[in-house]
Amino acid sequence: MAAEDSMSQVTLKLLIDTKSNKVLFAEAGKDFVDFLFNLLSLPVGIVIKLLKTSCMVGSLGNLYESVENLNETYMQPNRNKDSVLNPRASAPVSGVPPLLAYDVGYKVYMCRQYHRNVADDPRTVCPQCKEMMSTEVPVVVPDVGKGEASDGGFVKGVVTYMVMDDLAVKPMSTISSIAMLNKFNVKEVGALQEKTVHFGMDEGLKLLKCSLQSKEVLTSVFLGKMRT
Repeated sequence: MAAEDSMSQVTLKLLIDTKSNKVLFAEAGKDFVDFLFNLLSLPVGIVIKLLKTSCMVGSLGNLYESVENLNETYMQPNRNKDSVLNPRASAPVSGVPPLLAYDVGYKVYMCRQYHRNVADDPRTVCPQCKEMMSTEVPVVVPDVGKGEASDGGFVKGVVTYMVMDDLAVKPMSTISSIAMLNKFNVKEVGALQEKTVHFGMDEGLKLLKCSLQSKEVLTSVFLGKMRT
């Protein structure tokens, strides 16, 4: 259980300007950056489903509810509501922390004759043997190049990353840190506070929501005030 808990939580070090009550940037490892990059692969339907219970902003929530309330008889014979409401994400990337409570659900199927056709819906009919393609086949995540080691995810783990309040990501360095302080016109170093925080599923959902509404995402998530 302890291992599972650690996988669903990562640690960040924030640099906060207490004068303006703003997170300047976060010092993060590969686990957090992998989580951020993985957000870009989420289908819109999954994003709406995740945010539906936390006040989805805009009109896409209404569109989602329209599909939910639509009678199945209005759908095409080869389509169903579930394919719209619960779209399958792209092939999963190993090593990304599970900080959003959703099922990737990426599965592919073949017919029992193993003809060279695959489908993501087990009710699909094989064009060759006309049998249902209901036999699940394993999805293989691409290996890294020969001789290279990988911890999974998207980025390398030997680097510390700087994640800005607006989620821009860059490798961390002393020069980049000083440049950021100059950019934000920080005059009083004594007003800066370093704070270590834990980032889990609750924060993951807040970050997803804030990233669609604000350019001060980390400030909104960790200092508790939605800022646009």
